[in-house]
Amino acid sequence: MLHNYLPIYVYLCVALGIGLVLLGLGFLIGNGQKYAEKLSPYECGFEPFEDSRMRFDVRYYLVAILFIVFDLEIAFLFPWAITLEETGLTGILAMGIFLVILVVGFIYEWKKGALEWD
Repeated sequence: MLHNYLPIYVYLCVALGIGLVLLGLGFLIGNGQKYAEKLSPYECGFEPFEDSRMRFDVRYYLVAILFIVFDLEIAFLFPWAITLEETGLTGILAMGIFLVILVVGFIYEWKKGALEWD
């Protein structure tokens, strides 16, 4: 029975080995010098160690939440595509309705300017 788990064990060993080799190469080859561009804040738009009561732009978080919502909704397409033969016409119609609602929501957000970053 243990021979059934051999491919999983080999896969884990190879993945661990590749990870350790890449980490080791990063430490050996990388120079580790810190400079202003590397230490600057990224993605959030404000300095990380300032006053916590300062104003900041919420548009970044809005775009991030919208991305997560649409990304999760698109994830429903994968199980549907796998079971398309079993669901037949009913599955196609249900997914069509789902996609129409998704597109209408996307167009609404686009028209409201939720995706603009002026």
